Order: sequence, then C-alpha cells, then structure tokens
Amino acid sequence: MCDKINEMSGKKNIIQEPASGYEKAGDALLREALKRSHKERFLMATRLYKIQLTMEKAVITHKPYRSK
Repeated sequence: MCDKINEMSGKKNIIQEPASGYEKAGDALLREALKRSHKERFLMATRLYKIQLTMEKAVITHKPYRSK
C-alpha cells in the first residue's frame, strides 16, 4: 500500500547507505591520481619498480636478543 501511495505522489523511497571512510578516502586517492600527468605517473612507476628490485635482493637476518 505504501508503494502505491509513493507511486501516486511521484516520489520513490531511495535508501542510500553512507559510504564508509575507507571508500571516501579511496575515491579521493583515485581522483588525485587521475590529475597527475603521464610523466608524473611514469616517474612514480619507475621509482616503485626500483624499490621492488631492491627489496627482492634484500637479505633480512635476525639475531635473537640475549639479555646479559
């Protein structure tokens, strides 16, 4: 019955859940990234690639802590 009343008045009940803070932050980061030029994107990609190569070569050693 409520649907009939809403259809008659031309209004529809649309319930939208508020976006979480993570979704808003992700959208903001995407918008910011799209504003970057192709040169800036290339420089960022090469920087990340160099870091990846460095991390692949890294050897992590761990010495257990011994109290005296």
